[in-house]
Amino acid sequence: MTLSPEGAPPALLHHVKHNHILHDHVVLLTIQSADVPAVADDQRVRLEDLGQGFYRLTAHYGYMETPNVPRIIKLAAGCGLSVEPAKTSFYLGRETLLTTGASRMMRWRKAIFAFMSRNAANPTVYFGIPPNRVVELGAQIKF
Repeated sequence: MTLSPEGAPPALLHHVKHNHILHDHVVLLTIQSADVPAVADDQRVRLEDLGQGFYRLTAHYGYMETPNVPRIIKLAAGCGLSVEPAKTSFYLGRETLLTTGASRMMRWRKAIFAFMSRNAANPTVYFGIPPNRVVELGAQIKF
């Protein structure tokens, strides 16, 4: 999963750097919020074949909807993406914010922002991803 619908996600780069492997099929999933309350299923997913086993899957959800990754994968099957959910691993990036960086932000604001980041909802639960299929790759960011 990646926030940006362009480029390579940091979690993929960390995975390759540490494990020195790349899977045969890689799906880069981006979930974007739309400016409408709900998005129809026939407009929810867009699949782009990037070649050599790479795919970019973009899912659109309205601001009143909660994204559900297993459902997105089922909808993507209608676009030609063949995925076996029981054999799929989900790689998520997890950033830990360190307030020791050289940012000009006031220290108390850094502390509040880092606190809010640590207490954010778990993406595995929020996106409905099976917890036994998730691999989290972390990074520490000084700000």
